[in-house]
Amino acid sequence: MVSIILFLLILGTVVVLHEFGHYLLARVNGIHVVEFAIGMGPNIISFKKGGTKYSLKLLPIGGACMFEGEDGLETKKDEEEEAEGVKDTEKEGEGSFNKANVWARISTVLAGPVFNFILAYVVAFIMIQFALIAEPYVSKVEPGSAAMEAGLQEGDKIIALNGEKIYIYQELQIFNQMNRGNPAEFTYLRDGQEYTTTVTPKYDEETGRYMIGIWNTTHVDITLKNSFQHAWYQVRYSAKSVYKTFFMMLQGKVSRKEVAGPVGVANMVGEVYEQTKSSAMDVFINMLNIIQILSVNLGIINLFPIPALDGGRLVFLFLEVVRGKPISPEKEGLVHFVGFVLLMLLMVFIFFNDINNVFFSN
Repeated sequence: MVSIILFLLILGTVVVLHEFGHYLLARVNGIHVVEFAIGMGPNIISFKKGGTKYSLKLLPIGGACMFEGEDGLETKKDEEEEAEGVKDTEKEGEGSFNKANVWARISTVLAGPVFNFILAYVVAFIMIQFALIAEPYVSKVEPGSAAMEAGLQEGDKIIALNGEKIYIYQELQIFNQMNRGNPAEFTYLRDGQEYTTTVTPKYDEETGRYMIGIWNTTHVDITLKNSFQHAWYQVRYSAKSVYKTFFMMLQGKVSRKEVAGPVGVANMVGEVYEQTKSSAMDVFINMLNIIQILSVNLGIINLFPIPALDGGRLVFLFLEVVRGKPISPEKEGLVHFVGFVLLMLLMVFIFFNDINNVFFSN
């Protein structure tokens, strides 16, 4: 029960901040919000205030901030129009999404993902005040390991992998997981001098993983001055993990067992809680980390140029900027509707994939 409550609080925080970003910028730009909803499916509770319907829905797997005139579907009606039976699509008020300046619409759509990144940064800033943060130093080299054969030594600081800079030890760990045994170029500092070597990870039969053979036991002293920098490193690390995993999925390098939806995330929250429940501080730190990771995930995924997602809507808005006139709302609405249907089918697949991974996989 505690795990379920934690999961709902975590997901709710991430979703509410995303939708609140849309809501806030819509209000600033004079766009009427028809409904602000958390969750999907039938309403559990709802009420109307200031012309906006606020809803809490049954399925805790998302949310929506629906604007007047968006996709040619929703319009605001006053009491006289409702009494006269005027249809929603027959009249758009001054608060219509389509009547707002194109840059006002862009900022409103973009605000959701931006608020996710802001949330992730704030949470990371709080988290690192309590967590142990490691820079990519080599504290120990395993005898006979790939690292030793490549010439790495205790005290070396790894600063880049295949030419891409790294700042925290976690980046080295995630790189090794994604690299899957391929030779990699390590750039490191030793006594103030920069060197480069090639490391080919070795497969370890006992763990079933490719190993580099280095350990890190040193941690950064977090101060107010460097907190801002290290919070950014945490968010940057999460963002890199998301888009690199996505491209690996496109290349077929990620198996179904490595993909998780809401059920999988809920299971992960439960496992983390069970592992850390002996220490309230450990639970707190780990839950903050999950919020940070999920918030970055939601922010980035919503920026993908896929119909029905924020990124898909931004494509149409930037096309409007280039063309000097908008795409027909009905045509755009149809594209987003098709995208929404496909996303729902994907969610069904992910749901059953989660069920299989959590309950039936060995």
